[in-house]
Amino acid sequence: MAERPYEITKEEIHLLIGNGRVGRLLAVLMALQAGLPGLDFTGIRGKMRKSYFAAVQASANKDYEPMKRVFSAVLSRTRRTLAK
Repeated sequence: MAERPYEITKEEIHLLIGNGRVGRLLAVLMALQAGLPGLDFTGIRGKMRKSYFAAVQASANKDYEPMKRVFSAVLSRTRRTLAK
């Protein structure tokens, strides 16, 4: 679990609830609160979906690098979508 009382990671929500949609919704809400646009998760399919689930598992073991890569891809897709 997160180290600070007010901090909970998206992965922990995913593991607690077992529904990736809730975790993605929370990520979108956090982005909006930070003044960012809604995030485009449509790229998490096929191979990327497997990477996403592997990143969730790695995050449960406090290895956040895979999730950083997943979110980097999500942010890149979001930027490309906005540029259209």
